[in-house]
Amino acid sequence: MSENGADAAGAPRSKRADARRNQEALLDAAAKVFVASGVDAPVRDIAREAGVGLGTIYRHFPARADLVIAVYRHQVEACAEAGPTLLAGSASPYAALREWIGLFVDFLVTKHGLATVLRSDTAGFETLHAYFLDRLLPVCAELFDAATAAGEVRSDLTAYELMRGVGNLCAGAEDDDRYDALRLVDVFIAGLRRPD
Repeated sequence: MSENGADAAGAPRSKRADARRNQEALLDAAAKVFVASGVDAPVRDIAREAGVGLGTIYRHFPARADLVIAVYRHQVEACAEAGPTLLAGSASPYAALREWIGLFVDFLVTKHGLATVLRSDTAGFETLHAYFLDRLLPVCAELFDAATAAGEVRSDLTAYELMRGVGNLCAGAEDDDRYDALRLVDVFIAGLRRPD
């Protein structure tokens, strides 16, 4: 142990970081199972995908709604964090916007069934919807404004209208195998381009 106690202070931080990574892996696994089987998928399938025991899941998430909400929040955070990274690393603001919209569509499709789980908790659902808008609307606005400032997309829309349009194109997609929401959204996003 060093004189300043760095090792002792570092150990708890390391354990917290490990616990956070383990929980993120569990939430990623749950999201994957939810996409494949819906939010009513057996918890044992999630445990198998995550490589953990059932007790681990129930210790962190005593009720299914707790797990569904945690997956939802985890996916919102991942989508929010991706925006600035894409903007910094893409060939153009439009390319970043387009890629982020793809992530947003994936998120919208994976959250199907959330309303059913929360049907008895209207206040909880409204709180999640407000969280969703608070986290994602500024990210979409940053990407959209950058693409507008670069002269790549039309400027007569708002980020809210863009997100609402994408959301409407995704509505019901999980119930119809003949409907490819991502393809329709791609057409919509292509239509934002300003003519050269």
